[in-house]
Amino acid sequence: MAEKLAPEKRHEFVHNGQKVFEWDQTLEEVNMYIDLPQTVPKKLFYCKIQSKHIEVGIKGNPPYLNHDLSSPVKTDSSFWTLEDEVMHVTLQKRDKGQTWASPILGQGGLDPYVADLEQKRLMLQRFQEENPGFDFSQAQFTGTCPDPRTFMGGIRND
Repeated sequence: MAEKLAPEKRHEFVHNGQKVFEWDQTLEEVNMYIDLPQTVPKKLFYCKIQSKHIEVGIKGNPPYLNHDLSSPVKTDSSFWTLEDEVMHVTLQKRDKGQTWASPILGQGGLDPYVADLEQKRLMLQRFQEENPGFDFSQAQFTGTCPDPRTFMGGIRND
């Protein structure tokens, strides 16, 4: 049932008409997907994740991404992998349930309608996590959705 509440599609961050990366999020993490040039050996790619900053690039060149993150992450449980021709960066949210408008501070934020849909989906994920015997995949909110991180006393960390 929880997989029904997983992100349906990835958001794209486009700059000057070129896709920089795609991303999605769950209650606990933000995932970034960066297409890699096929002509560069995999061992030359790197990713440095800090609490509030990310740097991605090819060794010996200026970084492809060198930006502050929208919100802090847990560095000890954030990581990156190379899968086929894609760098997959998993950023563990420091504040579980926080809805991110974008992984990169001030860049490519979701429009208000999409941000509201994202917050509603995360709220339903929270309900599903707290009530595993119920199926919230068809549930809907009318009006403004509460913040999944703080609603009714906040997220439990049991």
